[in-house]
Amino acid sequence: MTFLFAWRYFKAKKSTTAINIISWISVLAIAVGSAALILVLSVFNGFEDLVKSLYSDFYTDVRIVSANDKFLTLSPQQIEQVKKTKGIKGITLVAEEKAVIVNGDFQSIVYLKGVDENYTNVSGLAKHITKGKFYLGTSQEPALILGAGIENAVGVEPGMELMPLTVYLPNRKATSFTTLDALNSYNANVTGSFTLQQDFDNKYAITNIDFVKYMLDLGEYEYSSVEVALQKPLEMDEMKSTLQRVLGKDFLVQTRFQQNQSLYTAMQIEKWVIYGILSLILVVAAFNMIGALTMLVLEKQKDIAVLQAMGANQAYIQRIFINEGFVLAAMGGLTGIVLAAVICFIQLKFKLVKLAGGSFIIDYYPVKMVFGDFILVISTILIIALLAAWIPSRKASRQEFSLKS
Repeated sequence: MTFLFAWRYFKAKKSTTAINIISWISVLAIAVGSAALILVLSVFNGFEDLVKSLYSDFYTDVRIVSANDKFLTLSPQQIEQVKKTKGIKGITLVAEEKAVIVNGDFQSIVYLKGVDENYTNVSGLAKHITKGKFYLGTSQEPALILGAGIENAVGVEPGMELMPLTVYLPNRKATSFTTLDALNSYNANVTGSFTLQQDFDNKYAITNIDFVKYMLDLGEYEYSSVEVALQKPLEMDEMKSTLQRVLGKDFLVQTRFQQNQSLYTAMQIEKWVIYGILSLILVVAAFNMIGALTMLVLEKQKDIAVLQAMGANQAYIQRIFINEGFVLAAMGGLTGIVLAAVICFIQLKFKLVKLAGGSFIIDYYPVKMVFGDFILVISTILIIALLAAWIPSRKASRQEFSLKS
């Protein structure tokens, strides 16, 4: 019954035009705020998915490293045990170290990542080869796949360089870094380059694991890490626990998110900051709503007096105007959410809004609508509506009005 009163008050023509104007301004402000929240959060979700897809082509579902040292020792029996764990799609053994790549007067510090022949089954990096081909060579005739940034830094063109590059890696047997034998060096040809994401393009060079182990004097069963691909990537947390039990406390098992936790944490913080800033639009709408409801209370003095004479208590009167606030919020919120959903659908279908520049992987704003965002926005609108309606509704319930004019 209280909602019926609220709905009639909303539809009825007000005696004072200003009340109608303020009411519709509050509805419009809520519509704009809710639409902005859905649109921005959906675009943010689209970019987040894009970044995650790029990083997932480099970072595998699970990685195993040593809990205490830079390198781990893994016996063939342990490797086989990992491979046979239920849910494992494949594994690749990795030896990685900082290196210096020199091409005449050009040089660059890189992370040289040595991988075995299973790497293409575990990682999606091979899909991002833009020049040359994915060939890593052998321990005696190593080949390099360079990130596009490193390719430019050392001035090479895959397959066309006249002289091989010189790769310098630290000599683990050297007694001092200042001695002449502090670095081991070897020549290698560039067979390809990849363009994935700036963090990787400017940082990594890929080669075969035997070459890196040879240069670092690693033992037969020594590695930097073991990278694991899962049959069901969404179950990486469960697989992490399983592998941790299988391998023991000397090993550290990390999910894809834990391998680059700072990035994913930053993205989540950015999303909540954006949500907080855009919610201020709804707070502004709340002030308009307070004004509209306060003026409505003054206009409906006689109605309130009649209801009080008929036995309506303070709580009943208060619920009427709280519901009036919910009606205003629902009209604005529903309009804004539907409008945002339509815009998102059009962008998904036709990709009308383009990204400026042209140096991005995609040329349009990615959009992904998430059901949780809609729930979040609706909850925010309802909470703000309740807080905005509380003051005028409480004032209406506590005042004594007379039927005398």
